[in-house]
Amino acid sequence: MAQIFDRGSNALARMSIVLAGLIVIALGVTLDQLQRSPWVTRQGQRPDQPVPFSHKHHVQALGLQCQYCHTTVEKSSYAGIPPTKTCMNCHAQIWTNAAYLEPVRESFRTGHSLQWTRVNQLPNFVYFNHSIHINKGVGCNNCHGPVDQMPLMYQAASLQMEFCLDCHRNTEKYLRPREQVFNMRYEQPSEGEPVVVAGKSYSDQESLGNALKQQYKVRSVKDITSCDTCHR
Repeated sequence: MAQIFDRGSNALARMSIVLAGLIVIALGVTLDQLQRSPWVTRQGQRPDQPVPFSHKHHVQALGLQCQYCHTTVEKSSYAGIPPTKTCMNCHAQIWTNAAYLEPVRESFRTGHSLQWTRVNQLPNFVYFNHSIHINKGVGCNNCHGPVDQMPLMYQAASLQMEFCLDCHRNTEKYLRPREQVFNMRYEQPSEGEPVVVAGKSYSDQESLGNALKQQYKVRSVKDITSCDTCHR
């Protein structure tokens, strides 16, 4: 009987299997990187806004506190978007004829809210409460980045699950005293610059974080992931 396959067919088949495996691996790596890329996460992107509001100017140059505009951040799940009246508290007196502020004046005259484009957007299945994080000693710039240095607001972190889990699994790395939560220039403790909490000085972040976890009654990973947290 005549030989159907050439002598090199076995080698070709093996090479095809190896090549198929390499293609699958390369495709997996590519999709993994794509899923973490700014094209998906929107990290670093500056969406168009109705008014080119500069946090750098208002926070760093003028010294406005976060709570002046985001009034509900300490007591609500939502940080809050300031009404036009908040803008007009100042801009009824300064830069009253600036062309790029006309949408603000129009909004104030008509009562129609400015349609801001949301920058930091979580999936619909995620419940995030600002007040809990603020009152547990998580600083604004832990999630939002150096807002006081942003001429135009952008999403500083990926806000993917791995970003959140890193904090929840290593909470002591991020906690700070509550009075420093809104301090964008806050520095973690060091030998030269210790942080004093309840009369005790801490010169490293781990010891400070562990002390604050006790003080703020932050739940452990075991508590969070335990079924009997809800099913009792």
